[in-house]
Amino acid sequence: MRPHPSAARAPRPMWLGVLLAVCALLLAGAPPAAAADRQTVVAGGDVIYAGSGGTCVVGFNAEKSGSPYGIVPGHCAETDTTWYADSARTISIGRTEGAGFPTSDYGLVRYTNTAVSFPGEIRLGTGKLVDITGAARPTVGHSMCHIGRVTLFGCGTVQSVNVSVNFPEGLVTGLFTSNACSEREDVGGPAFAGDKALGFIFHSNGGCRTAGRTYYKPIIPVLAEHGLVLR
Repeated sequence: MRPHPSAARAPRPMWLGVLLAVCALLLAGAPPAAAADRQTVVAGGDVIYAGSGGTCVVGFNAEKSGSPYGIVPGHCAETDTTWYADSARTISIGRTEGAGFPTSDYGLVRYTNTAVSFPGEIRLGTGKLVDITGAARPTVGHSMCHIGRVTLFGCGTVQSVNVSVNFPEGLVTGLFTSNACSEREDVGGPAFAGDKALGFIFHSNGGCRTAGRTYYKPIIPVLAEHGLVLR
């Protein structure tokens, strides 16, 4: 039945539009980046494994002069120098090439294994890949989503920008926040709006049981500082 022409329709929340757009991509069945021979793929949102036993989450893949890099949290990347695509540590993918905390809190992993694919897509919790075509600056009130290894997928709106957080190791500046909840283990997960990269999860405050706030490291300053472009 058609609604009466005079009936008012409630406005749809901005975050719902982003969520519906991502769901449409999932239903469309985006083709996998892996080749028919099941080539190993490391995309944004994937876990990589340190030689010493730790793990990191790749925020986004980028490149410089044709060389591929993974962008990860600095306090994670500085724990080791050698990284693998699998938990058995049999598929080496590269080495840490710079990491800092708390002055910058991002790290770069230079990928060196040409047999592994490092696409520009990010992997949703379902395993589907979503293409990222560029980067954007977060703006208060704008819709966004993020991916985490525990919460898998969440959406909300940007709440604040240029935020500082004081840790025992020192002050971290230039962050932005959203009301999309996350857990501690989600750190490193990519944050995005549509097909644009915004940053990666830096810190979870409160978790999802208390509808806590999530802090992010913006991606544009990282790219600019190292002359990187997203893949």
